[in-house]
Amino acid sequence: MNATRTGFDWHRCLVMCCLTLLAWCACGPARALTNEQVLAMSVGDGDARATAIAEAAASGDPTVQAFFQALLDDAVKTAGDHVFVVSDGHTRDAATGHEVALPADAEDVINSNRLRNALDSAIASLKLLSPDPAARRQAVRELRDGADESKLPLIEMALASEPDAGLKLDLGLLRAAVLVSSGEKARRIEAARVLAESRTPATKALLLARLQPGVEPEPEVRALLQHALDGVESRLAWGERLGVVFTGVSLGSILLLVALGLAITYGLMGVINMAHGELMMIGAYATYMVQNFFKAYLPGAFGWYMLAAIPASFVVAALVGAVLERSVIRWLYGRPLETLLATWGISLVLMQGVRSLFGAQNVQVENPAWLSGGIDVLSNLTLPYNRLAIIAFAALVLLGVALLIARTRLGLFVRGVTQNRRMAACVGVNTAQVDTYAFALGSGIAGLAGCALSQVGNVGPDLGQGYIVDSFMVVVLGGVGQLAGTVYAGLGLGILNKLLEGWQGAVLAKIMVLVFIVIFIQKRPQGIFAMKGRSAES
Repeated sequence: MNATRTGFDWHRCLVMCCLTLLAWCACGPARALTNEQVLAMSVGDGDARATAIAEAAASGDPTVQAFFQALLDDAVKTAGDHVFVVSDGHTRDAATGHEVALPADAEDVINSNRLRNALDSAIASLKLLSPDPAARRQAVRELRDGADESKLPLIEMALASEPDAGLKLDLGLLRAAVLVSSGEKARRIEAARVLAESRTPATKALLLARLQPGVEPEPEVRALLQHALDGVESRLAWGERLGVVFTGVSLGSILLLVALGLAITYGLMGVINMAHGELMMIGAYATYMVQNFFKAYLPGAFGWYMLAAIPASFVVAALVGAVLERSVIRWLYGRPLETLLATWGISLVLMQGVRSLFGAQNVQVENPAWLSGGIDVLSNLTLPYNRLAIIAFAALVLLGVALLIARTRLGLFVRGVTQNRRMAACVGVNTAQVDTYAFALGSGIAGLAGCALSQVGNVGPDLGQGYIVDSFMVVVLGGVGQLAGTVYAGLGLGILNKLLEGWQGAVLAKIMVLVFIVIFIQKRPQGIFAMKGRSAES
C-alpha cells in the first residue's frame, strides 16, 4: 500500500512538472529580457509601454518581475538606447544584468498612475506561478478586478499546473471572468456556464455589469448570464442571512455587557442610574490609558495589553461607582425621581471631567494583533476576531456574575437585602456595606463593557450616551432583577434590531424596536421573566 501511494505521488509530481514545462515552452524560447523589451517598457507613450508590459507579463518569465518592481520603485533610468537599474548603490544593465557605470546623461523613467496599475497587475499575474500557495491565492484575489484577455495565456498556464483543488477552482472562475467579455460567442457561453457555479460577490457584480442594456447583444448568452446571476444570488443570500444573525448576536452581546451592570444597580437595588453609560466610558478610557502605558514602557508586550486592561477597567469603574454610592446615592434609596436627577447630573460632571482631561475628540484604541482580521466562513461572510472575542467575553462575564450572585456570600447578602432589607439587617448583615459592594460590582461590569466596546468603536466623552437607553430597555424587557431575562432580552433585541435594519434602515428599525417594547410592557409589565416570590417591602 505504501509503495502504491509513493508511486502515485511521483506520478502526480511528474505530470505537474511536464505541464508546467510545456506551458512555459509555449510562451517562446526567450528566458531573459532583451534590450528591445526593456526599452519598450521604459521609453515611449503610455499605450505602447502598457502593451509591452502586458506582453512581458504574458511570457511567464520570473526574471521579468524584478524589472517590474524596479519600475515601481522608480529605480530605472535610461540613456540613449540602454536601460539601467539603480539600487543599493549599484548600477546594472536591465537586459544583461551586468554591473556597469551609470552614464552622466541618464534620465529617470517616469511612470503614470495608469502604468503603475499595469505594473501591479502584471506582478500579480506572475505570482500565479509562485511556488507559495499563499502568494498564488493572493494573486488570484488581486486579478479578479483587473484581468483581461492579455493575461489569459498566463492564467491558463497557471490553471494547467495548479495542484491545489481550491485554487484550481478559483483560477477557473478567473478565466471565465476574462472570457465573459470575449468577442467570441462560444467563449462567452462557456464563461457563463462556469460563472454559474461561483459564490463570490465579485462574480455577481461582473454578471450585473454584463447584463446592463446594450452590453451583451446575444439573447442566448444573456439568458445564460441571467441564470448564472440567479444562482450566484441564491448562494450569496445564505451568507447575507448568516451575516445578519452574527451581527445581531454581536450587538446583543454588547447590549448584554452594558445591561449586566445595570441589572444589578437597577434590577436588584432599584437605583435608576443615568450615569451608567459614563461608568462604561470610564472603563473605555482606562483601557486607553493601559494601552498608552504599554506603548511607552512595554512595547514588546503591546499585543497583550488587553490582559491588563480588563482588570484595570473593572477596578477603576468599580472605585468610581463605590465613591458615587457612598457620597450621593446612599441618601436617595427609595426615591427614584431624585436618584434619576442626581445620577443624570453626575453623568454630565463625568463627561465634562473626561473632556477636560483627554479633550473633546475621540481617542484611538488599537486592536492587538490577535484581535485583528477575521475568519472567512463564506465569500461574503467574514467573522471579525474582535467581535468573536466580545461574544466570548460577554459569555464569561455573564457566567461570572451568575456564579457570584448564586454561589458566593456576597451574592447571598445582595439577594437577602434585595428581598427584605430589614430582616437582613436584623440577622447581622451590614446593609450599607452590601449596597456599596453591589453598586461597585455593577459599575465594574459597566467598565468591562467599556473595555470591550473600545475594540469595536470610537472612544470619546459621549460613548455612554448611545447605550444607556438601550440598556434600560434590555433590563425592563427581560424582567427587573432577572439575569436570565437580561440575556434573552439583550440577544433578542440585538438580532431583531439588525433584521429590521436590513428591512427598513437604522432609524426606522430603532423606532420599531421601541414601539415593540412599549407594546410588550403594556401586555406584560413584569417583563419576560417575572420576579419569583415577594419582597417584604413591596
